[in-house]
Amino acid sequence: MKSLSKTLLLSAALVTSSGLANADPIVDPGPQDPALTMTGQEKIDALISSLGAIKNRVTDNGYNTVGAVGYAALGGVVVDDAFNDGLITQQELDDYLDAHALVIGHDYETATTAQQLFTQEYQGAMNDLDEAIDVLVDASTEILTATGIMETAATADTSPEQTALQGMMGTDEYSIDQAEVDAYNQAVAQVENYAQQAGAFMAAANNTELTASIDSYATQNTFVVGNYTAITYTQNVDEFVINWDDDGFGSGWQGYLEDDMKSAADIYAAGEYVEEYGTMPN
Repeated sequence: MKSLSKTLLLSAALVTSSGLANADPIVDPGPQDPALTMTGQEKIDALISSLGAIKNRVTDNGYNTVGAVGYAALGGVVVDDAFNDGLITQQELDDYLDAHALVIGHDYETATTAQQLFTQEYQGAMNDLDEAIDVLVDASTEILTATGIMETAATADTSPEQTALQGMMGTDEYSIDQAEVDAYNQAVAQVENYAQQAGAFMAAANNTELTASIDSYATQNTFVVGNYTAITYTQNVDEFVINWDDDGFGSGWQGYLEDDMKSAADIYAAGEYVEEYGTMPN
């Protein structure tokens, strides 16, 4: 496998030989710094490639080990260097270390396009949504545990059973209080909010008309999209408002996600479908 530096040097060395005879001589700029010439995604791709090579070595060695142990038990003699394909080479390690350093050192936080901006916001909203779901699960468990007394109440038709029912109702486990209801309702609202925001940001990232408009606005006013200071989405008017306070700009974009709206009936039906089939409906 060629190292990152060799690949870059090879690319830089490719020049056309069909120029005019009196053309100016090509000046070799010398080796280029991958940290400056590679995009963030190219650096991640290089990391994936280098890790894949190392993983293949380890996987190959797993097969070698199983086979060698099996033959050893039967009296088979493994030849010298039979395990060579399982050894991680110095070049593979160097490729990984180069890619690791490039990814670690890249600034992925500052978006350069509107699509990147919305993707970052989507990921943040999804992280918040995951945490909100954990809170909702805990709050739901509290309520559902208390509602579990319904079965006991439905069959409590004798004095001893009714007395036992009263005893259960006197415990915290089988009682619902105002604090538990407030916690549950708040958790529901948080899940709705973060799900709405995450969906809006993902839809926006995939809306080329919207991202092109924002990119054009940033280009015309010569500021970096990723240097925004605030972004909000208001669903009932379908509007994104983005501010770049440090650059003195801000604007709104409205009406781009009308085809992406999902009603209460839509999400309920999707939930039932996932419950039955384990995947979202097409």
